[in-house]
Amino acid sequence: MAEQKLGNPAVVGLGGFGLATMVLQFHNVGWMGLGPVIWIGLIFGGFAQMMAGLQEMKSGNNFGYCAFTGYGCFWIALVLMFLGNHFNIYTSSTTDVGWFLVGWTMFTAILWVGAMRISNALAITFTLLLIGFILLDLAHFGYPGLTVVAGYELMVTAASAWYIMAHIVFADVFGRDVLPVGKPWF
Repeated sequence: MAEQKLGNPAVVGLGGFGLATMVLQFHNVGWMGLGPVIWIGLIFGGFAQMMAGLQEMKSGNNFGYCAFTGYGCFWIALVLMFLGNHFNIYTSSTTDVGWFLVGWTMFTAILWVGAMRISNALAITFTLLLIGFILLDLAHFGYPGLTVVAGYELMVTAASAWYIMAHIVFADVFGRDVLPVGKPWF
C-alpha cells in the first residue's frame, strides 16, 4: 500500500509569517490603520503559523518547529499587547514594547545562525528579519523615525519568506525546482 503524501507545513508557516509581517509594515509606514494587523496577526500570523510549527514537530523538523511555533506566539502576543493598550488592560509603554522586541531579537539571532546551515534564501530571510528587529528595537528606545525604515526593510523580509514559500509550492506543483533557494552559507 502506497504511503499517503503529506503537505509541507512550512508553506503555511512562511505564508502566515510573510503576510502578517507585510501587513504590519503597511501600518508602520503609515499606509493603513491597525485594524487589519490585528486580524491577520491573530489568525494567519498567529494561530495558523503556530499550527504549522506544531506540524513541523511531527515531521521532526526542529528548526521549523521552533521558528513557526515561536513566531506564531509572537504574533498572538503582539496582537494581545495592541488590544491591551487599546482597552487599557495591562498596558505596555513604548519602552515595554522595546524590551519585548529585544527578547525577540535575541530569539531571532539564534535562529539566524541555524538558517545559515539550511539555505541561502533562508539565511537572507533571517538576516533581514534580524536587521528589522534591531531597527525596531532602536525605534522603541529613542529613535522613532527608524520605525518607517524598519517598515520598508521588513517588507523585503516578508517578500523573502514568500519566495521560500513559493519555492516549496512550485517544486511540488511543477515537479522540479522552479525557484532555487541556494546552498547554505556554511
